[in-house]
Amino acid sequence: MPLLKRKSFSLVEPPQDLEPHELVYQVRFTKEIFRNYHEYLNRVNLYRNRVWMCKSTGKTNLTYEEALVSEKHAVEKLQELPKELVAPALRIIQFSMLSLKDLADTIATNLEERLYVGSEYYGRKDSGVHLCKILKVVKADNKITKYEVAWLDKNKKTTENGLLDGENLVKKKLPFSRNILKSFIRQSTYRSFPWVLHEKLARKHDISIDPPQELRSKIFFQNGLVVCKKRKKNEEEMKEESGKCKCNKVGSDKLEDDDHQREEPIKYPVDDLLVQPSADDPVFSDRPLPSRDFSVPMECVGDLLMVWDFCTSFSRTLHLWPFSLEDFENVVCHKESNLALIVESHSALVRLLIKDNRKHFWHMKNKKRKITLVNWAEYLCDFLEIIKIPELCSNMTTIKRGHYGLLDANIKLRILKELVNQAFETDVFRDKIDEHINQRRALGATRREEALEAARKEREAKEQLKIQNGHTSESAKSNMHESSENNYSGENGEIAEKSIAEIIASQPKNLLENKHSDASKKMAERQNVDVEVQEVNGKQLSGKELLKQMGDDKKEATEPRSKDQRREYFEREMDKRVIRTNPLGKDRHYNRYWWFRRDGRIFVESSDSKQWGYYSSKEELDALMGSLNCKGERERALHKQLGKFYAKMSSEFEKRSKSFVGKIASEEAVLRRSTRVRATPGVNPANAFLRYVNKWKQD
Repeated sequence: MPLLKRKSFSLVEPPQDLEPHELVYQVRFTKEIFRNYHEYLNRVNLYRNRVWMCKSTGKTNLTYEEALVSEKHAVEKLQELPKELVAPALRIIQFSMLSLKDLADTIATNLEERLYVGSEYYGRKDSGVHLCKILKVVKADNKITKYEVAWLDKNKKTTENGLLDGENLVKKKLPFSRNILKSFIRQSTYRSFPWVLHEKLARKHDISIDPPQELRSKIFFQNGLVVCKKRKKNEEEMKEESGKCKCNKVGSDKLEDDDHQREEPIKYPVDDLLVQPSADDPVFSDRPLPSRDFSVPMECVGDLLMVWDFCTSFSRTLHLWPFSLEDFENVVCHKESNLALIVESHSALVRLLIKDNRKHFWHMKNKKRKITLVNWAEYLCDFLEIIKIPELCSNMTTIKRGHYGLLDANIKLRILKELVNQAFETDVFRDKIDEHINQRRALGATRREEALEAARKEREAKEQLKIQNGHTSESAKSNMHESSENNYSGENGEIAEKSIAEIIASQPKNLLENKHSDASKKMAERQNVDVEVQEVNGKQLSGKELLKQMGDDKKEATEPRSKDQRREYFEREMDKRVIRTNPLGKDRHYNRYWWFRRDGRIFVESSDSKQWGYYSSKEELDALMGSLNCKGERERALHKQLGKFYAKMSSEFEKRSKSFVGKIASEEAVLRRSTRVRATPGVNPANAFLRYVNKWKQD
């Protein structure tokens, strides 16, 4: 069993008086049963934390389930150890005081000696390889260094004896390694220093469980287990310690006890359920309740989002014109059978399956007919016959009669979900994912190269600026030195007649002259724009070359803005190459938060995936972020992701609110239209899903 803080961890006993029909919560990998959901959730959260240790391998920072898997693999490895070597290894382990590493080395050397002595191997001798028999091993520092061998002829008769280095012996691969032996030691014992075997294991191999004479004064048995005795201190040691611990103030012992009991400060972030309110906490806002006004049943919202996200993310691959989530939700709940959006979404997924080379869909491929508005239901029924799901196959009669729209929304979404799941396994889809991965890697490499190039240019510019500042400072010092020599004359160092005010008065004149020269240069450039050839820096440039140089200068002037544009460009290109949609994060109670940029809402999924909701305004987003406690690991990560996409989310919320206002206004305009006016009625935006057209449809 996995260890917690290097100690054994006991599982919860099943509840008493458990009724057969009673609903309970069970941990999947430990089979523990809980009546209370919060107790179950706390235990699962503990198992998810990386605080567990594999007892067999000693690996740490594992979850409970990962530690179980590690122990399982270690046990499988231990089966490779030959049975005839188990008992000798256990005898070495019993009551040993060596460290784990030294004990493993001792066992390895002993077992290696048992395997080699008396066996025949090939060894290198006189630039050749000859057969030999190992008679004895020579050890140094608990390791085998040389072998005493008898060289054999073709008839396997001894010709001579000699010593052979380990490097010159052509050995077979040992059936164990040091790591396997370490796992074997941990698995066979229940304590270390001294290492003590499990009683059943020791009795099975006829190994004594009585401690040796030299350890009997240090250990004793308690409840059938070996326990070390605590060493009693001598009177002199007690006096020395009491002298050191004396305190002049009365009540020092009490203060020491208080300090000992004082809790260490908590290092945040920690698991969210362990966070306790404190005085330094900010004022948290109330978390807004998400809206739940879905048209489909609550248990179908997850399937609705999954199918819609797949169809819109890979719309190019499916040759399916993107559609909004609201239109998709409305069309799923509509009772008409041959709506364009329903027909095109099913047909696009079926076409993708037919393109694949899997045997399951050869029957559909052999029809060699295009999928049209007339026969799409026939292809859909063929698909249902192939997957053979009874709950869905029972609706084939309704579909064949042309009454697909009469199916329940949950059945429609189950069919679409199965189509998407089969599409995931096609070669076309996998090739597309591989292409997106390679393109994202190329974009990342390009972005890193541009960042390195920009950093290099910035570094060179700083170095150039330092050089220029150095030259200017040197020239300024030389000018000051010359002026001081001119201003100070004679041995008495009298100030010259020219005053500082005159020097200052001469500076505006120079500045005006510089401005005048700059203005004249600009005027000359404006007057000579139409000139075919101009001289720049001593070179003759044509008009096109001059315009190119001016464009380069303009590009350098707008470089800071172009960096932001390049960053936004890379982010857009990355978003186009979808691999999978991941949640933004989880809150304290493991509710997941999803952001779909094509919809403009933040969806909230409960920890058991049975409840869904959404936020659709900037005010709700601000309230959500204000309610997150960053002392918790999950809410800290969620707050970081919300801050990262805050600008995009706010923009999408604003767009959504404007479109919603416009939709309401257009609906009111349709209702207010007078019946006496014989004009074409306005288009109702609520029925946009009825006017869907697939502009990317394949011929």
